[in-house]
Amino acid sequence: MKMRGLLVASVLLVLLAGGIWWSAKVAKDKESKPAADATPKVLSVQEADIRRIEVARRGGETTVIEKDTSGNWKLTSPAGYPVDKLAVSSFVTAVASVSSDKVVEDKTTDLAQYGLKEPSLTVTLGLKDGKTKVQRVGDDAPAGSASYAAADGDPHVYTIASYTKEGISKNAADLRDKRMLTFDPEKVARVTLAAQKTETEFGKNAQGQWQIVKPKPYRADTFAADDMIHRLQDVKLDATLSAGDLKKNATAFASAAPLAVITVTDAAGTQKLEIKKTKDDKYYARSSVVDGVYAVEAATAKVFDKSTDDFRNKKLFDFGFNDPSKIDFHGPGAQVSVAKGGEKWFRNGKPLESASLQTFLDKLRDLSATKFAETGFGAPAADITVVSGDGKTTEKVSLAKSGQDWLARREGEPALYVVSAQAMDELQKAAVDLKEEQAKPPAKK
Repeated sequence: MKMRGLLVASVLLVLLAGGIWWSAKVAKDKESKPAADATPKVLSVQEADIRRIEVARRGGETTVIEKDTSGNWKLTSPAGYPVDKLAVSSFVTAVASVSSDKVVEDKTTDLAQYGLKEPSLTVTLGLKDGKTKVQRVGDDAPAGSASYAAADGDPHVYTIASYTKEGISKNAADLRDKRMLTFDPEKVARVTLAAQKTETEFGKNAQGQWQIVKPKPYRADTFAADDMIHRLQDVKLDATLSAGDLKKNATAFASAAPLAVITVTDAAGTQKLEIKKTKDDKYYARSSVVDGVYAVEAATAKVFDKSTDDFRNKKLFDFGFNDPSKIDFHGPGAQVSVAKGGEKWFRNGKPLESASLQTFLDKLRDLSATKFAETGFGAPAADITVVSGDGKTTEKVSLAKSGQDWLARREGEPALYVVSAQAMDELQKAAVDLKEEQAKPPAKK
């Protein structure tokens, strides 16, 4: 009985091992075989292996981009231009892996019937090992939005979708960097804008924030300054213009009136952009970086048609959305001194009701100039001191009456801010309306 049991166990063990081996083999075969509905590839290489791409059109432009020793792509034909990095990245991805819709013929003997003997498009990839991969695109297929395609060394004829063809048939105009100024926005150190008979120069302070340094040192509206610099990147050339079109633009530019001149300095140097406006309200730009004169959208051009005052910070206080820790307000209609302790605000040691305190903070935060003045500040009638930044920043503002309005001056600054009577009245009212927090009645037993 023992021998019989051992024999049965041995047989079961062999069967179990065979079952495991067979299951593993089936799984491996499934992994190694492509799915029945897998899209066949016309061409597939590693993007990192590509060093040169040539796109030749029958009877048209031949476009070539090449990777330099630093790993950067350059447009070398039909002319040498910097490239749009994002556009080139998408293009390289597209040519490295070209999927087909289907296989039309496994082994053709007549490429001409598909338009592949003299293809409309030939894409040649130069690889780092010195080899090349060539793909050809021929006639459009009679049914659907597809074209015939083939690759050298592959006897198959495929069809590729129209969007696939579009992705690999880029020309110089598609791949060229169209920015008229090519500075690095992260490394800009200085910007000058000459417009509306003023010249405004911007520089960065120790905190990396934009400040106006000319014609006088002023606080800058950082959002307005950043937006102007960002919009410089939107001034782009039209790479499809003919020589005749460029000549017409140059003639219009020569007779147009100056609108703005912008210079930008980054780590690589200084670049200049001139914008002019014609009598029929058309705008043209010329850059020190690229040749030619190009049309500019009116909305873009008007961003630079601004004076110094348009970029000045009209807010009287810089604490922004960070709540201060102490406020002293001394005005003709209110005397207030409040400080923050934990999550609450206190006046004379008593907690303040949050709603009235928030109204006071909002009015103080929004206190802004309607315009600026150079002279006229008399005897101060109000003083405001705000401590913020964990006690590291103290801002002091003095205010004096000036007719119906008020003139304000920040400590340590020569600039004068014109504040409306309404804004000042609302701030004083909010100070008067500060209420102490009411103690909660004891809970009923």
